[in-house]
Amino acid sequence: MTTAQTQELDVQPTPLALLLLGREADPKSERGVECPGDLPSPSDPDLVERARAAKAKLGDKVFVLGHHYQRDEVIQFADVTGDSFKLARDAAARPQAEYIVFCGVHFMAESADILTGDDQKVVLPDLAAGCSMADMATAEQVAECWDVLTEAGIAEQVVPVSYMNSSADIKAFTGKHGGTICTSSNAKRALDWAFEQGEKVLFLPDQHLGRNTAVRDMGMSLEDCVVYNPHKPNGGLTAEELRAAKMILWRGHCSVHGRFSLDSVNQVRERIPGVNVLVHPECRHEVVAAADHVGSTEYIIKTLEAAPAGSKWAIGTELNLVRRLANRFASEDKEIVFLDRTVCFCSTMNRIDLPHLVWALESLAEGTLVNRIEVDKETEAFAKLALERMLALP
Repeated sequence: MTTAQTQELDVQPTPLALLLLGREADPKSERGVECPGDLPSPSDPDLVERARAAKAKLGDKVFVLGHHYQRDEVIQFADVTGDSFKLARDAAARPQAEYIVFCGVHFMAESADILTGDDQKVVLPDLAAGCSMADMATAEQVAECWDVLTEAGIAEQVVPVSYMNSSADIKAFTGKHGGTICTSSNAKRALDWAFEQGEKVLFLPDQHLGRNTAVRDMGMSLEDCVVYNPHKPNGGLTAEELRAAKMILWRGHCSVHGRFSLDSVNQVRERIPGVNVLVHPECRHEVVAAADHVGSTEYIIKTLEAAPAGSKWAIGTELNLVRRLANRFASEDKEIVFLDRTVCFCSTMNRIDLPHLVWALESLAEGTLVNRIEVDKETEAFAKLALERMLALP
């Protein structure tokens, strides 16, 4: 249908349709749009040199952060690497850097903007680099959930705990309602704190991390946990189910870690006798229960660093990192394989490629600010409150 025909029918494209077509942006969503301007060709043989030249021209004015799940072609230009929260804190520790170029996804860049100074500008090389998990909990949905908890008479007993992998709006909601943020490495400490403040926890937005921490690390039962589905009336739960639960888990998950299954674990044990299965706590509960070791991205790296030569490992996390670790430890005779036979990259994380990075760096070097991620002051204040509660955890 042509534009003229559309106008004749008086049909107006919806914001979602424009968003999916790359012609509109939703500031409250992890989804984004294409970069404006002309990107370098991915086949340009000079891309690496162009990135080096632009970075050198910017000097100390730019600080490049690279998440562990980034492509090797991008990670080579990172001044520091790490998980999302470590990188945000690293950015805050570099107040002299005018530009923070975050090679990660949208919520990570938001966190960096929250924690850095007002004079620093956070740049995301591709605005379409979002997070499907973070998108599974919108501010409107969470506000509606709180109304459901209020109607059930339990809101005053509930403390929200939100995973770092959430939007600034959700972090702000958490701060406003007396809750805290957690990472995959300190989730137990955050839940211990939360249960000192109230009788129940609303855990956002990853159900698997919440369930695994509660059951595996804190000794709760699966019956203590219920799943709130924002797409069903009252979350698909009765008031009695909400009152009986200790953990109210948001129905969200990581599209990468959620792919691993119990079959994946059983099959790799058959293929590689004596293999150690090491998985991220965002994996499903049955996968975590069947694994030999469970921990955050930093835990996975440190475990492999300490592993003896000749040991065998199947890793349940994003493929870019697994490949990088396999190459890194090959000389130490450590066999490291991806847990599943199906190749699975984080598709949104992989949107940050070398052409986008070169475009962002060259634009900044020419004095043009592009793709700035900026959190409004009210949201920032409440989100920072939640983050500060996490930093104060024992």
